[in-house]
Amino acid sequence: MADIRKKVESVRRDFNFGTLDFSDVPNNPVEIMQAWIKDAFEKQHKDPNAFVLSTVQNGKPDSRVVLLRDFDENGLTFFTNYNSKKGSDIAHRQDVAVNFYWIDLDRQVRISGKAEKVSPKVSDDYFNSRPRESQIGAWASNQSSKIASRVTIEENVAHFIKKFEGQPVPRPDHWGGYCIIPETYEFWQGRPSRLHDRLHFEKVNGVWTVDRLAP
Repeated sequence: MADIRKKVESVRRDFNFGTLDFSDVPNNPVEIMQAWIKDAFEKQHKDPNAFVLSTVQNGKPDSRVVLLRDFDENGLTFFTNYNSKKGSDIAHRQDVAVNFYWIDLDRQVRISGKAEKVSPKVSDDYFNSRPRESQIGAWASNQSSKIASRVTIEENVAHFIKKFEGQPVPRPDHWGGYCIIPETYEFWQGRPSRLHDRLHFEKVNGVWTVDRLAP
C-alpha cells in the first residue's frame, strides 16, 4: 500500500497540447463539442466516444462508462438496458452528469442535463444496425441482476440463439436509447503549471451564456 501511495503522489506531467482562447469562442457550445469529438476520433485511437455517465437515486450517486452513439443540437444519445441500474436511476430522477476525458488531447468536457428516452423508432433503427451477437446479448442479459455464474448467461444466449434462428432478432422492450439534453457544458483544456483553461456554458431562458472559470 505504501508503494502505491508513493507512486500516486509522485505522478507529474505538464499539459502542452493546446489552448482554449476565450476571444473566439462560439456562442453555441455544440460547435465546440462537435469539433472536439472530431479531434478525438482523429487523434485518440481508443474509445473516443466513451464517457462517464453519473446518475443519482435516493441521494446516492453512481457512475459508469457508456458509449456515445449520436450527438447533435438536441443532445447526446446512448443505448442501454432500461432495467439496468442506470435505467432505474434515470426513471427515479432524470438529472445526470457526463464526463468525457480525452487524455491524448489534454481535454475534458463536463455536461449536466436531463436524460429522456428516445422514440421507439430511434431505438429500433440503432438496434437493427448492431451485430447479431449483440442483439442476442440484449435478450440474454438481465443487466445489473445477480446471477449464480457466467453459465447462466451462456445458457440464456444459447436459448435465444435457438429461439430467433432463421429470423431477425427484434428489439426487446427493455432495451433502448436515452438522449441527454444538456443544461450546462464545461470545456477544460490542460495547460502547463496547472493553469488550465476552463469555459463554462449555461442555458438560461433558451440562450447559452459563457464564462471563463479559474483553473
